Amino acid sequence: MLPTPRGFSHIGLSVPDLDAATRFYRDVLGFYVIMDATEVVEDDSEIGRMCTDVFGKGWGSLRIAHLSTADRVGIELFEFEANQAPDNNLDFRRHGIFHFCVQDPDIEGLTQKIVAAGGKQRMPIREYYPGEKPYKMVYVEDPFGNVFEIYTHSYELTYSPGAYA
Repeated sequence: MLPTPRGFSHIGLSVPDLDAATRFYRDVLGFYVIMDATEVVEDDSEIGRMCTDVFGKGWGSLRIAHLSTADRVGIELFEFEANQAPDNNLDFRRHGIFHFCVQDPDIEGLTQKIVAAGGKQRMPIREYYPGEKPYKMVYVEDPFGNVFEIYTHSYELTYSPGAYA
């Protein structure tokens, strides 16, 4: 018997400027800010110990803010002490997460807003299944180098063969 699919709770993104990133994800992508920036320090508090469990001793301090998408997926933004940009922000051959995806039927408008806010468009907007389904996609970056994708339609409709049959 197959297990029941789990819901997706949240994703954590490391950014160099928490305040600027919170504004970008709120003002450009329209995410809700559900918890403003908070400072967490390496100490014996519950959250301090939790972070030490995850990051190991010597992590120092961080700032964190919590946002949410319209469909209740959380976005945790982290600003770490002495953070640094990776040499390659799309190291697709490295194991691990290399992008996430948001959905907007106005893919052109959202892409323009991202670029106007200091982000990048990594490719032309392309159609999935030209002539079959009215679906489009594009890869972009936030102003901090986090790569993500935009779809015009939901994931399950994009890949289900019967969606427009």
